[in-house]
Amino acid sequence: MFKKILVPTDGSAQAAAAAKIAAQLAKSQGAQVIGVYVIDPFPYIGVGDASAVGLQAYLSEAKAAAGQALELLSKACAEEGVPFAGDTIERNVVHEGVLETASAEGCDLIVMGSHGSRGLKALILGSVAQKVLANAELPVLIVKA
Repeated sequence: MFKKILVPTDGSAQAAAAAKIAAQLAKSQGAQVIGVYVIDPFPYIGVGDASAVGLQAYLSEAKAAAGQALELLSKACAEEGVPFAGDTIERNVVHEGVLETASAEGCDLIVMGSHGSRGLKALILGSVAQKVLANAELPVLIVKA
């Protein structure tokens, strides 16, 4: 039924729970897992050397975090013997990056963790999971950790 499962990750416990479920589901379906880590662009717009140094430090740290998160996803897939491919992308809006990746990769399911915000914070900010769910044109499985 599913051939390519997209798993957005941020390295959180919720993302790890989603990775495990996605890998098990992929194994049962004979599917491949595609992992994506979306980096927010550098938040500071400045002038001069300070801006360039800040940008390099930010990107270095963000790429390291992305590598760690994708490695955890890769390990979950390896444990289940599931093919895995991962990528890091940079987008202003995280949920749009997730949906663009799903479309570009031809995915037929998105499996992601919920971040668990409640109350006013969730109402005002919304979560990436909520925005993906609201805007996706393919099935989305939200894993509560």
